[in-house]
Amino acid sequence: MSAHPTLTVPKPNKALTAYRPFWAKRFGPAPFLPMSRAEMEQLGWDSCDIIIVTGDAYVDHPSFGMAVIGRTLEAQGFRVGIIAQPDWQSADPFKVLGKPNLFFGIAAGNMDSMINRYTADRKIRSDDAYTPGGLGGSRPDRATLVYTQRCKEAWNDVPIVIGGIEASLRRIAHYDYWQDKVRRSVLVDSKADLLVYGNAERAIVEIAHRLAARQPVESITDVRGTAFMRRTDDPTSSEWFELDSSNVDQPGRIDTLISPYQTIEETAESKAASCVTGQVKAPGLEDGAKPITIVRKPQAQPPSGKIQMPPRERTVIRLPAYEQVKSDPVLYAHANRVLHLETNPGNARALVQRHGERDVWINPPPIPLTTPEMDHVFDLNYARSPHPRYADENGSHEGATKIPAWEMIRFSVNIMRGCFGGCTFCSITEHEGRIIQSRSEDSVIREIEEMRDKVKGFTGIVSDLGGPTANMYRIGCKSPEIEAACRKPSCVYPGICSNLNTSHDPLIKMYRRARALKGVKKILIGSGLRYDLAIKSPEYVKELVTHHVGGYLKIAPEHTEGGPLSKMMKPGIGTYDKFKQMFEQASEEAGKKQYLIPYFIAAHPGTSDEDMMNLAVWLKKNGFRADQVQTFYPSPMATATAMYHSGKNPLKKITRSAETSETVDIVRGDRRRRLHKAFLRYHDANNWPMLREALKTMGREDLIGNGKYHLIPTYQPVTDGSYESARRKNSTPTGVKTSVAKPLAKQGLGNGRPAAPRQGQILSQHTGLPPRDNGSRPAKAGTRPARPAGSASPNSPAARAPGKRPR
Repeated sequence: MSAHPTLTVPKPNKALTAYRPFWAKRFGPAPFLPMSRAEMEQLGWDSCDIIIVTGDAYVDHPSFGMAVIGRTLEAQGFRVGIIAQPDWQSADPFKVLGKPNLFFGIAAGNMDSMINRYTADRKIRSDDAYTPGGLGGSRPDRATLVYTQRCKEAWNDVPIVIGGIEASLRRIAHYDYWQDKVRRSVLVDSKADLLVYGNAERAIVEIAHRLAARQPVESITDVRGTAFMRRTDDPTSSEWFELDSSNVDQPGRIDTLISPYQTIEETAESKAASCVTGQVKAPGLEDGAKPITIVRKPQAQPPSGKIQMPPRERTVIRLPAYEQVKSDPVLYAHANRVLHLETNPGNARALVQRHGERDVWINPPPIPLTTPEMDHVFDLNYARSPHPRYADENGSHEGATKIPAWEMIRFSVNIMRGCFGGCTFCSITEHEGRIIQSRSEDSVIREIEEMRDKVKGFTGIVSDLGGPTANMYRIGCKSPEIEAACRKPSCVYPGICSNLNTSHDPLIKMYRRARALKGVKKILIGSGLRYDLAIKSPEYVKELVTHHVGGYLKIAPEHTEGGPLSKMMKPGIGTYDKFKQMFEQASEEAGKKQYLIPYFIAAHPGTSDEDMMNLAVWLKKNGFRADQVQTFYPSPMATATAMYHSGKNPLKKITRSAETSETVDIVRGDRRRRLHKAFLRYHDANNWPMLREALKTMGREDLIGNGKYHLIPTYQPVTDGSYESARRKNSTPTGVKTSVAKPLAKQGLGNGRPAAPRQGQILSQHTGLPPRDNGSRPAKAGTRPARPAGSASPNSPAARAPGKRPR
């Protein structure tokens, strides 16, 4: 790629509706965005301006990324086509819509393609919730890279913009759990022209209009929420002040190179809630002054007094290079810490990371959408159903071609985006941001009415009014100035910030108005609930329990012990106990028998064997038997993943000394991960031999016995020693190896020769999803029937992508 002719400061945001529409707006909205030339001809199009390539089946619903981006661009007047789940074995499927006039937009889908394909144990999943029939194998591993390569083969001169969750979480050098190594930025490996991260509407609209105005793609370097490549010696970078953070800080104060950490505790103890409310300008940077260049030579005498900072809009932080972090876990943790400190759109600085002879330049995060902009995006002309291509012979999407992820969100309504919880194992904050972006009440009500009137199969039950977190609607900082300058990773950890408005009144008002609508019988809340916020509003808990719980409410305390909870940034179990008391009291007052279903994570960084033992004792004491068990899954760019890879805690200052930086206990190896999972499933007799051995080693033989308060008994029933998940259809049969397919006599493979797996044959095991009948093979007589479809756990990756993770 050629050097960029200019490198300008990111511009202020422009409203989504403030652009002059592209000329093609005269064609009007399409019933569905076209997936074939025949559909284009029916619309009167001779070509597409933009073609979106996605790893998901095309569902025209605002919970699916390709639909949101496609409809947003359509509203700007552009002709948008969709290539969904193309056969990636050649470039031909990428030519079906012809050559796009402006660019290809590429996304792996609503989920990271590797998490979608592999379990936490690195076993291949048998299904894909975003594919018709739920069958796996419809997208390649690292789909962003493969799709980009094929698009370049098809039309080498067309600009390519990558985005979505997969590209967003791989925008810098990142630890890859599946290869157990640090990989380069996906922008480097894909050779795309631009990367869009986070909420992409604002960035993609500006990119589209600038390309339509015939601006070369290499000149688009000033859009927030984007990343691009440039040469390290590009002279246009001279207008920027570079903070060198390519190494960990040394002990003591070093002011010649300003600390990239610059935490709120260090710089603003006197400010409210540790939030900076002002910006100090560096001397010599007043209007008309020349730019500052960095001084790398140490000064003889360290200066005293306040640290002077240049304007953030002209400051870039240099992270350790890829070549450094790939072989130095300490530097990797340091880079991860710096990146997470620069995620607030109000004060984030640009980041740059060297990859060989070029830099990956990451502009500050996008400005969150305003409420009118959110309404604009969600009020667009969605068909709210899968594309007709996926209909079965009866024209229905209910049979063998049913898309499980659509079925789950079919009768749900998304009311907000973002999460300020900051859970270290979760990527919502890194992708959607920590500032809550809420729709107006009127917009939500309009969508419920449209769903009631237009969506086939609606019975009066709204399955969810929520988002990434059910009860963060219209909750945020009391002060816009403090919010714009805050650098805290969480607004609710270690306690709820005093500057956080915790009122649930707007949400209560919406609930009441929604359930009063004609034709609406019941509104359930299926999104994750942040219970430490809920207890701040007893009226909300009463409203929720009385009207919006369908017998069970799933929440996720994740653990009971302080060690792992501090690494997760989750509240203590005492908060759960308080919420449980309020929940049970409200259920009793409503005359209902309702139950809390808590979710927990095994093998999270910072979890000792004793922690898991104590959690198992707590589960036994409280009468819980976990069937769906989640093992920690290191997703790219998450803070907990940096802990897993480096053994350091990026929530605190990183140094090379174990005395001045915190070392984290990492659960590695299959045996120890199995042990932690076994503690969660203490009631499974197959786990008892392993647990007995562990308890004896830990000196806790007192927990082995046949009494009421013992964890496991002394006797051992006859078992085959295997583990069968609650999701039986997605489990490997006993004795079958997943690495080499062996013949099974009961499947008619009795000739002794190895055989490749047939379509529908299950060779993997995953415990986070309930069973689903995907129609791949008929049930045999005498076998246990599968659970009904549509009962996907909110703890599953497939469910998590539309924002259904319990809190």
